Amino acid sequence: MTTLAGHWVAARVEQPPAALRARIDGMLNADGSADDAPVSEALFGAGRTLLATILNSGSTQRDAALDLLTADALVTYAFEAAAADPSTLDVRAASAMRAIATLMDARSL
Repeated sequence: MTTLAGHWVAARVEQPPAALRARIDGMLNADGSADDAPVSEALFGAGRTLLATILNSGSTQRDAALDLLTADALVTYAFEAAAADPSTLDVRAASAMRAIATLMDARSL
């Protein structure tokens, strides 16, 4: 099943490599709540979830590279989707920075 955000990614002119695209789709399909969320929120939420998983695992090895690339791609796509309404970008960026900082703060405890 492909989510609305998954369809949005599929509509991009330039597609990511197959392994990255599969991991993106897997993250978007992992959480059923992404189905109902606006595209930019679903993409950011999936990226944040994956980043939290990476940070909690403490993995800094090469085997985490695909997950790091996937988290980066999801957040990048989230802002690309959010750019459809530029008036919200400042608020979205501030919210995203807080969300990511919270992950880092939780890890340092």
